[in-house]
Amino acid sequence: MVNYKIKMPSCIYGGVGSVHKLSEMIAAENAKEVLVFTDKGVRDSGVTDFALKVLDQCGVKYRVIDDLVPEPSVDDVQKVIDETQDMHCDLIIAVGGGSTMDAAKLVSMLKGSEYRVGDLVKDPSLAVKKIRTVMVPTTCGTGSEATCNAIVAVPEEKLKVGIVNDGMIPDYVILDPDLIAKLPRKIIASSGIDALSHCVECYTSNKANRFSDAFALEGARLIFGSIRRACSDPDDSEAKADMLVGAFYGGVAITSSGTTAVHALSYPLGGTYHIAHGVSNAILLAPVMNCNLLDCADRLADICEAVEPDFSGETTRKARHLIDLIEEICRFTEIPKTLGSFGVPAEDLEFLVAAGSQVTRLLNNNRKKLSLDDIRNIYRQVL
Repeated sequence: MVNYKIKMPSCIYGGVGSVHKLSEMIAAENAKEVLVFTDKGVRDSGVTDFALKVLDQCGVKYRVIDDLVPEPSVDDVQKVIDETQDMHCDLIIAVGGGSTMDAAKLVSMLKGSEYRVGDLVKDPSLAVKKIRTVMVPTTCGTGSEATCNAIVAVPEEKLKVGIVNDGMIPDYVILDPDLIAKLPRKIIASSGIDALSHCVECYTSNKANRFSDAFALEGARLIFGSIRRACSDPDDSEAKADMLVGAFYGGVAITSSGTTAVHALSYPLGGTYHIAHGVSNAILLAPVMNCNLLDCADRLADICEAVEPDFSGETTRKARHLIDLIEEICRFTEIPKTLGSFGVPAEDLEFLVAAGSQVTRLLNNNRKKLSLDDIRNIYRQVL
């Protein structure tokens, strides 16, 4: 019998206004001084103020770190950690997207540590959690609020890498739809398809199991059912709430089964060309699933049945229909279909093949064993 496990944050709050539950966390942790991580865009939008207002009401001291950059490198994150070394805190709160939450999780492990981010890239098991964390996502895609992963770019290798350590599982999560009410359409689109990719990859992975299947399948159902409405109607709070929960479920699934070739082939695109993570996954999701079709038809058909229970046909027909739905959503969200749109030249094909094929941690979790020709064909389709 195959053994499996799932790891989750210990306390999750959801629903409109749930950001006010921060006061309960402050009390439970007896927190007196808090570090708040965010970015300038989120802070300027006023979203961070929801959390800061609660901290003011609780009477705790806090410092706001808002100079985090999107898609940070190892050095970018190390700079933030160095900046906080002399700041005392007994709780870390991250209000933002994946880059912000990932950086905050690394600070919770490395603040006051003898290790640096570069050490964890080589051996993620070195560090242990030192400060408890609260994650408040302001996008609906990365799933970082649920995972033990932190993604950083390694410029010298022209790749992004995932640092995986159980200590980075957040202690508290708040999923408040009010915080994504004003999220721009293009961010909903790219982060939403990133979350969809998490669910589809986890469900079709070699490590898929009963635990991850439950979260991946329900996450896919929620996202397929809400992403169009969330993108086209800024006032559809129900759709945005479904997106937020679906993204969280995708993150939970990752902790149990993990992502596969979509993320593997996406890493060189972020590490070298700085294409946003959600965008690169959106470009690659359908081509990779087309390549996987014969090896994953049963699993893709399961997702099709969850998303469109009235669609009839045999297994392969349902699997193909699901891939058609993915392509349709990508067209609807108006995310570019080609890497050329981001200045990636066709002559870089062999570099991409070499770089993508190095991400064996994720490629080994892909049901279809991808040859170099398979990888080359996938990249060629999107160049």
